[in-house]
Amino acid sequence: MDDFKGKVAFITGGASGIGRGIAHALARAGAKVAIADIREEALERAVTTFPKGSTVLAVKLDVTDRKAWVRAVDEVEEKLGPIDILCNNAGIALPRGPIANATYEDWDWCLGINLGGAVNGVATVVPRMIKRGAGGHIVNTASVGALVAGAGEGIYSTAKYALAGLTEELRSDLMQHKIGVSLLCPGPTQTELFASSDAVRPKGSPTGYVRPPAPGQKPGAPPPMSNITMPPDEVGEKVLRGIRRNDLFILTHPEFRHLIKARCDALLSAIPNDPIPAPRKKFGDELVKDVIYAEQIAKGSPQ
Repeated sequence: MDDFKGKVAFITGGASGIGRGIAHALARAGAKVAIADIREEALERAVTTFPKGSTVLAVKLDVTDRKAWVRAVDEVEEKLGPIDILCNNAGIALPRGPIANATYEDWDWCLGINLGGAVNGVATVVPRMIKRGAGGHIVNTASVGALVAGAGEGIYSTAKYALAGLTEELRSDLMQHKIGVSLLCPGPTQTELFASSDAVRPKGSPTGYVRPPAPGQKPGAPPPMSNITMPPDEVGEKVLRGIRRNDLFILTHPEFRHLIKARCDALLSAIPNDPIPAPRKKFGDELVKDVIYAEQIAKGSPQ
């Protein structure tokens, strides 16, 4: 997708952080943007941050509510037009902690938003994109935690790894419809993720995780911003570039290269060095032709 002028973009979690950064980038490129969020006050603040002349529609949406998804998409299509770009970006984060400490409620809440929200977006919007027959693009926001798992991020990484699988399968399925699909794997970014997660957590919901305050920080206050995090508008520009190039993976932080390489090396080293019987080799060779990585490598997108 080279020209964004007049395109309609629907971004969940669009009232702050990475979602708003993506929306800013698309608006600057000439797209009409609908930002969806469950927090009405955040939406009201967000619409005032766009460049003058931008077309911005704020939509209240709980991404776990499937009927609300249909109503939201209907509203966007009525006011802005058919959706060309879907960014399943809404997400929450739990405090770090051992996965064994997680409650059923922790699992249901985190998976319901981080994975289920994207599933609901795909199920609601993709059939409309296909029926329209005009192509499009989908961006699913995961994390570096979708590529390398770290201690204390159990439920979050589980959701993000699943989102990576969803994205790769969707890319294969939608190629014939000229709908691109990208997996956004950002590193640390200047967002309100922890504060917004705490704000939307169901009242009275028990948790096995407790977020310890940072030194000098009052309990319950959001962690202070740090100079090691990337501005969300910079992430948004990287997403814009990824959509233009139809990249499968959109990574933002080169400092995690060694971790990703270590995981890839571990996978390669685990492949048995055994002789392959002829029938299995033929089957394997045919299977590889359908795998999306071959298409991505052949395209050779510059980094």
